[in-house]
Amino acid sequence: MDFDKIDKKIRDRRKEWMFPLGILFIVMATIILVRNLVLITTEFGFEFFIVNFFNSEITNEKFAIIMYAIGLILVYFGRKKRLEESIG
Repeated sequence: MDFDKIDKKIRDRRKEWMFPLGILFIVMATIILVRNLVLITTEFGFEFFIVNFFNSEITNEKFAIIMYAIGLILVYFGRKKRLEESIG
C-alpha cells in the first residue's frame, strides 16, 4: 500500500477553513456593532455608545474589536495559505 498517495489524496480533499472563518468573525462583529448602535443610540444616545469603547468595563463593543482582529488574522493566514497552494 502506498501511504504517500493516500496521504496526498486526503490533504488535497481538505478544505482551507481559515479564510471563511475569518469572514464569519468579521460579519458577526459587524452585526454586534450595528445592533448595539441601533439599540443603544435609541435609548441612551450616541455618546454612550462611544463611551463603551473607552471605559474600563468589558463590553460587547470591545469583543467586537477583538473579533475584527481575530477575523483579520484568519483572513490573512487563509489568504496566504491559498496563495501557497495555488503556486505550488
